[in-house]
Amino acid sequence: MKVVIIGGVAGGATAAARIRRLDENADIVVFEKTGYISYANCGLPYYIGGVIEDEAELTLQTPASFWQRFRIDMRVNHEVIKIDSDRKTVEVRNLISGDVFEESYDKLLISTGASPVKPELPGMDDDRFLSLRTVEDTFKIRKYVDDNKPKSAVIIGGGFIGVEVAENLREMGMDVTIVQRPDQLMNPFDRDMASFIHGEMRRHGVELKLGRNVEGFERSDVGKENSGYEMIKVLLDDGSFINTDMVVMAIGVVPDSRIAKEAGLETGIKGSIVVNDRMETSKPDIYAVGDAVEVKHFITGQKALISLAGPANKQGRIAADNICGGDSVFKGSQGSSVIKIFDMTAASTGINEKTAKAQGIDYDKVYLAPMSHAGYYPGGSIMSMKVIFEKGTYKLLGAQITGYEGVDKRIDVLATAMHAGLSALCLKDLDLAYAPPYSSAKDPVNMAGFMIDNIAEGRLKQFFWDEADSLPRDGSVVLLDCRTPEEYSYGHMEGFINIPVDELRSRIDELPNGKPVYVHCQSGLRSYIGCRILEGNGFDCYNLSGGYRLYEAVKSDKAAAKQAMPCGLEKQ
Repeated sequence: MKVVIIGGVAGGATAAARIRRLDENADIVVFEKTGYISYANCGLPYYIGGVIEDEAELTLQTPASFWQRFRIDMRVNHEVIKIDSDRKTVEVRNLISGDVFEESYDKLLISTGASPVKPELPGMDDDRFLSLRTVEDTFKIRKYVDDNKPKSAVIIGGGFIGVEVAENLREMGMDVTIVQRPDQLMNPFDRDMASFIHGEMRRHGVELKLGRNVEGFERSDVGKENSGYEMIKVLLDDGSFINTDMVVMAIGVVPDSRIAKEAGLETGIKGSIVVNDRMETSKPDIYAVGDAVEVKHFITGQKALISLAGPANKQGRIAADNICGGDSVFKGSQGSSVIKIFDMTAASTGINEKTAKAQGIDYDKVYLAPMSHAGYYPGGSIMSMKVIFEKGTYKLLGAQITGYEGVDKRIDVLATAMHAGLSALCLKDLDLAYAPPYSSAKDPVNMAGFMIDNIAEGRLKQFFWDEADSLPRDGSVVLLDCRTPEEYSYGHMEGFINIPVDELRSRIDELPNGKPVYVHCQSGLRSYIGCRILEGNGFDCYNLSGGYRLYEAVKSDKAAAKQAMPCGLEKQ
């Protein structure tokens, strides 16, 4: 059996090695159009910033090491330009010599990945416009920074790559601005949880231009007397502009599926290659994996594009099994991801609230702000957690966490629970490891389960940060802040009276009977206790999920996002 694989990163390299492990006699040829195979795509921004010092660390395998260990013919700088599914051949161009030749196959695997979106905007004819997708891109950016010592950079796009590049350039001492068309960074997160990400970026000096479009670029005389070259003027849709030394385009990727389309393979979302759960395309003996393919979302069952290394590697293994006569299936991707943002970690899994709304799912949610480990053990920090579930069935739909310790552990527990089909009510029963340096006896995941159980049992009724300002201030409801007077003095919501939770029983006569009571504290825990006290005394009570901490984070972040320089004022 002869197997030809198009693309030698993630899914392609994984499939090649797996095929060899399953079939010692298979003839395996891999064509990779870049000069590198099996490289650490997710580590590229950290080489730019110097966190990874040796460029060799980015390359997990080389053509020579693949041949030595697996007897796989890895041909870099070779681009497949055409597939003939009837004749079962591919046409290949050697990008070094320019020679074009034909290669036959019995089985074909397409792992071409995705390509950066490159909008056609006025003024982009400059070698200071850079993008990051391949090892070569990384070396180009690093060389530009080393050679030119730029003092400023504008990152266009606030997804994984944009945020990671911004962090690494900022750590090198550059002035960094992210321009993002949506009004938030990191689209897997909801706007409220993204507020904590925005705060961390701003705390480290990254300027955020959210909800802004780039309309074009011009050359600027600013800085020429210092650096000897003209700066780039980034023109924004509000009439303002930013002068910068370099621009990194990171506005997303699209499936690299040109050869698949031209070969007549069925395509789906944004031109992605349609595959079944065995990773088979619409043509016999042709498989496809990775960022180029359309997948099923594990939570919703809907078609989706999920460009992550984990699913690509799993798909490569599954395709290899089936190429070798097995019967493996891909059950879908739930988009579990994690990112380092300076000192913070942010992670998500499943769908967010925006997606649940868009798909008409009847959902509910809880917010909590637990410590990363036992409060009495030194070094703990607060996490912000959001768990989304379906009403009635309590099916887990998604989770988002930001914090400084223990975030990855909790998101992985929640991702596992979702994949296993556990209901949100089961979270309270999970038997999770505990020692004071690592967790609390009631782990944050358990705490989320306790809250959801209280909702199911009718012991907890909630209201949310985006409803707080619209509550009536005409006396028809009671608005209660049960934090300490000192906390109240630092900032409070208009119309909320202050009675500390520990004084509530002795001062309960101050609250009028027969009116709903809306209660909040800093994180939602003390106000829940306050609600139980009030419910026990005949009041109808609602707790602010996430507390004043979440409310203030979102409100202050939105205020910061609305701040704009007057038209024409430049940032130098």
